[in-house]
Amino acid sequence: MQIQVGIVGAGPAGLMLSHLLHQRGVESVVLDTRTREEIEGTIRAGVLEQSSVDLMVETGVGERVKRTGMVHRGIELRFGGRGHRIDFADLTGGRGVTIYPQHEVLKDLIAQRLADGGDIRFGVSDVRVEDITGDRPKIRFTQDGAEQELDCALVAGCDGSRSTTRFLIPAPNPRQDHFRQYPFAWFGILAEAPPSSEELIYAHHRNGFALISTRSATVQRHYLQVDPNDTVEDWSDDRIWSELHTRVAGAEIKEGPIFSKSVLHFRSFVCEPMQYGRLFLAGDAAHTVPPTGAKGMNLAIADVHVLSRAMAAFFADSDRTALDAYTATALPRIWRAQHFSWWMTSMLHRMPEATGFDLHRQLAELDTVTRSRAGRTLLAENYVGTPFD
Repeated sequence: MQIQVGIVGAGPAGLMLSHLLHQRGVESVVLDTRTREEIEGTIRAGVLEQSSVDLMVETGVGERVKRTGMVHRGIELRFGGRGHRIDFADLTGGRGVTIYPQHEVLKDLIAQRLADGGDIRFGVSDVRVEDITGDRPKIRFTQDGAEQELDCALVAGCDGSRSTTRFLIPAPNPRQDHFRQYPFAWFGILAEAPPSSEELIYAHHRNGFALISTRSATVQRHYLQVDPNDTVEDWSDDRIWSELHTRVAGAEIKEGPIFSKSVLHFRSFVCEPMQYGRLFLAGDAAHTVPPTGAKGMNLAIADVHVLSRAMAAFFADSDRTALDAYTATALPRIWRAQHFSWWMTSMLHRMPEATGFDLHRQLAELDTVTRSRAGRTLLAENYVGTPFD
């Protein structure tokens, strides 16, 4: 089968890329080893920047996010037993973020692609991308027991943090992998309870970081910083609630039955370049960030916003200028997001080797940021995200 763009991965990057290409008259096929049920049923948190929501609305997949997403116009930084609100609307000219889980974004994109006659191959296996330096790369895969082949003009590697397409770019030349592993993890829970706060609370405490988040009017999502070797069995419900109350001292935390527990390890990672031959990486295949800055899904959407325009220009008039500049165009936003995510993480988490000096330095940094309008503006502008170019 001949196709203009073969897309490996039906996550936010792959599905949004396919959607945007369709709007620009470019045909694509999306492949994923997971079933549709697995993709739509994997529960993931989600904070959408203003630009991500705007793009979804402008391209016809924003009806549900506008109807059911929870718009937040600020967050609270809590330390020393006191809360300090960062007023996004005031500091960024009315911009904000929307709480809308990643799996709901995927449901919206899948439904729209299928309604538009899009070709998504769920549950495939043995996916192999070949000849990426030639004129017609091939994607070979097995579906329903039969081996099939896509003959592509371009290939997009959107296959997530465990990407196989990334390794098709030779290392160490030209591929350079920039990596940082963090010495702690997040213990996440889902609980049946009313919201504890109208906005997210990011709490700094001697015992470690805590995040009071939300999922809906009846289900809440909270996180605790824990040792990376901790397991779900190490944390009883009583221990979880006790530690949340301790770390978010002075704020009311509403308890309820906990029905999901998980341990989330995270890292910072960037692959350079994000392209090689006729292969182009996007989303977690090219970079990952700590969740503290809420940037992962937004970076994936920003990547394919750039990539879809470059691919459309290539097919419209054989102009490779934007394609060749894809990495250089996408990387500045990626590195800004990496810095912001690292900054939020280092400012709010207790490092294992931290001394009394480190603790007081963190508190002084938080005080500096919240006391100054310039500091609050820097945080707010990065959190809500800059407009797409």
